[in-house]
Amino acid sequence: MSTPSTPTPIDDDPLGRERAHLSSSRAALRAMREDVESLDISDVTANWVNAQILGRQIEDRIRALADLSDTPLFFGRLDYLHAPGAERAEGAEGERPRPEAADQKLYIGRRHVHDGDGDPMVIDWRAPVSQPFYRASKKDPMDVGLRRRFGYTGGDLTAYEDEHLSDPEEGARTSRLLQQEIERPRVGPMRDIVATIQPEQDEIVRSGLGGTVCVQGGPGTGKTAVGLHRVAYLLYAHRERLARTGTLVIGPNRSFLHYIEQVLPALGELSVRQATVDDLVAHVEVRGADDADAAVVKGDARMAEVVRRAVYAHVTMPTEPVVVVRGSRRWRVPAYELEEMVRELLDRDIRYGAAREALPQRIAHAVLVQMERSGEAPDDRVQDAVARNSAVKAAVKAIWPPVDPAKLVLRLLTDAEFLAEHAAGVLTEEEQKTIRWAKPVRSVKSARWSAADAVLIDETMDVVERTPSLGHVVLDEAQDLSPMQYRAVGRRCTTGSATVLGDLAQGTTPWATRGWAEALAHLGKPDAVIEELTAGFRVPTDVITYASRLLPHIAPGLTPVASVRENPGFFELRPVSDPAEVVAACEELLRHEGSTGLIAADTRIPVLAEALAAAGIPALSPGEETTHDTRLTLVPASLAKGLEYDYVVLDDPRAIVTAEPDERTGLRRLYVTLTRAVSGLTVTHTAPLPDQLGV
Repeated sequence: MSTPSTPTPIDDDPLGRERAHLSSSRAALRAMREDVESLDISDVTANWVNAQILGRQIEDRIRALADLSDTPLFFGRLDYLHAPGAERAEGAEGERPRPEAADQKLYIGRRHVHDGDGDPMVIDWRAPVSQPFYRASKKDPMDVGLRRRFGYTGGDLTAYEDEHLSDPEEGARTSRLLQQEIERPRVGPMRDIVATIQPEQDEIVRSGLGGTVCVQGGPGTGKTAVGLHRVAYLLYAHRERLARTGTLVIGPNRSFLHYIEQVLPALGELSVRQATVDDLVAHVEVRGADDADAAVVKGDARMAEVVRRAVYAHVTMPTEPVVVVRGSRRWRVPAYELEEMVRELLDRDIRYGAAREALPQRIAHAVLVQMERSGEAPDDRVQDAVARNSAVKAAVKAIWPPVDPAKLVLRLLTDAEFLAEHAAGVLTEEEQKTIRWAKPVRSVKSARWSAADAVLIDETMDVVERTPSLGHVVLDEAQDLSPMQYRAVGRRCTTGSATVLGDLAQGTTPWATRGWAEALAHLGKPDAVIEELTAGFRVPTDVITYASRLLPHIAPGLTPVASVRENPGFFELRPVSDPAEVVAACEELLRHEGSTGLIAADTRIPVLAEALAAAGIPALSPGEETTHDTRLTLVPASLAKGLEYDYVVLDDPRAIVTAEPDERTGLRRLYVTLTRAVSGLTVTHTAPLPDQLGV
C-alpha cells in the first residue's frame, strides 16, 4: 500500500495523479449539475401540468448529481489488458469507455461522471464493465491486469493499493484497504458497501429483475446492504420499467428505516419508497394489541379462507326477474338467467368488486339481445344506459351488495355465529374463541384495532379490489412476518419481483418463519431462489463465535457465520453489581472512536437511562442520528434488530431472555443483541448467564 510522503513532481507521484483525477472528476460532476440547473424549460412545456412534472424531474436529477464532500467519488480502478467490448462496456446511462488504448484505465465509483466531451471519467459501479472490480481473481482475471483500491480520509484520497491479477508471481493476499473500510468506525446512519461488495454478494446484487431472490444471512453478512444495492442496480439496469411500476423497501420499524434511509440517496437513487408492513395496511387506526395466542391465529394463512368465505357469502342467488322499462317497451330477464350470470362470475374467481361491476353489464347485454331479436339496433350507449337503469341497479344491490372490509372484519371478530359459519372446518372452536373480542363494539371508528386486525382488513380489501402491484419490493427482517403479513407484502408485487432478506435464527415473534420455502409460498413466490450468506464481515470473530453457541437451541441445522475479519475485535464478560458499573463500561467504550450502543431488556431501559443521566452521559434513542459529540444510543432489546454499533455494552442477558413469552424466542432475542457490535462487545451481568451460552 502506498501512502503520501515527500512532495514530488506529479509525473513521478502516482498518488498525486490519482488526486488530480479526483479533482478533475469532481469538477466534471459540478459541471454536469450546473448544466442541469441552467436548463430553461419555458419553451418546451405545453401546459402547467407538464411544467410541474418536468420541473420535478429536473430537481431530482440535480439532487442525484450532488457531490457528497465526505464520500469518495470513486473507490477503485481497473486497468484492462484490452479495451472492453461495446456490449460489455455499455451502461444504463450510455457510458461507454472509449477503446483508444489497449490498457484502458477505468475508475469505478458511485455514479457515472463524464467530461465536457462526453468521455467517462468515473464509471458507475453498476455498469457491466465494472463487474470485474468485484469478481475478478487470479484464477479468472476477466481481462483485468491491475485492480487498484483507494483509501480515503473523509473525502480526501490518502492511499492506494494494487493487485496485479495477470502477474503469476504475485501471491493472493487480503486487501488491507478493504479490511480498513469494512472496520471503519461508524457514526450516523448506515453507509453503502459499494466499495467492499464481495463476489458472492455481487452475484445477488446483479441478479435479474424477473426473479425473486431470498437471502438467508446471519449477523454481519451484509444481507441488508446487499438488498439495498440490488435495488440500486435494478433501477440502473431497468430504470424505465421501474419508473413506471415503482420500488419499495419494507423494514421492521421506523428506527430501522431511518438507519438505512441514506444508503440509496448516496448512490444517486431518490425514488425508492420506504415503509413498514404496518404502513402498508394502515386502513384503520391501530390502538390495541393482541395477546400472543390471538396474534398467531389472526396471522395464520387460514384466515385468508375465512375472509374470502365471509365476503362471498354476501352474494344471494336471484329469485325474481329484472324488468327494464324503456319508453313503451318492457324487457324481462328471468331469474334463472340471472342465476346463470351470477354462477358464471363466481366460477371465474375474479375479485368480488370486479364481478359486482360486471353483473349490470351482463344483465344489460341480455336486454340488448332481446332488443336485437325484436328488430331494434341498439349500440354500446344503449347497453350502458340499461346497466344504469334503476331496476338493474336495485337487482345488483340485492344480488351482489357492496362490502365494507373493515365492517366485515369487525363482524367476524364480534359476531360468534358469523365467525363460526365462515370458519367452519378451517379454525377450531378454541381458535375462534381466541380471536373473538370479549366486548361488543359500536363502530369501526371506536374499535381498538390491533396490527393483525389491520392485516385482515387489507386481505379483505384485496378480495374486493385488486391491490396495485409494484415492480420490485425489498422485504428486510422477513423472518418475523406472519403468513398473513407475507400475503400483504406479496400482493404488492404480484406482477413484480422481490428481494427477501432475513435470518431464521433472529426470528423473535411467536409466529416467526420456520422455513423460507413456506414463507415464500405465502408471499406468492414459491419459485424464488434461496441464497445463503455465511461470511461475516461486520461482527468480530470472538463475538460471533460466542453468539453462535445459541444456534443449536434456536435454529438447529443453520450454518454458523464465519467471520473473515483479520481484526478479531474484543469481547469481554463482566460481572457487575449495579447500573453504575454498566455506565462505567459504556464510558470505557466511548473512549474509542465510533458509535456505542447500550442494549438491554426493555424493562431495564428506565433504570439505565437514569444512571446515564446521573453520570452526565447523553444518550440517544434508536433512530436518532449519532454525532461526533453524542455517540451513545440506549437501545431496548426489542428494537435492536438490524442496527449496528462499533461498540456494544449488552446488559443482563438473562433479563433479555426472560422478557419474552417463551425460552426459544428469548434466546433468539439474545442472539440478535449479542451480534450488534462491529468492533467490540462487553457483556455485563448481575444474574448468571443463560445455560445455553455454555458458561
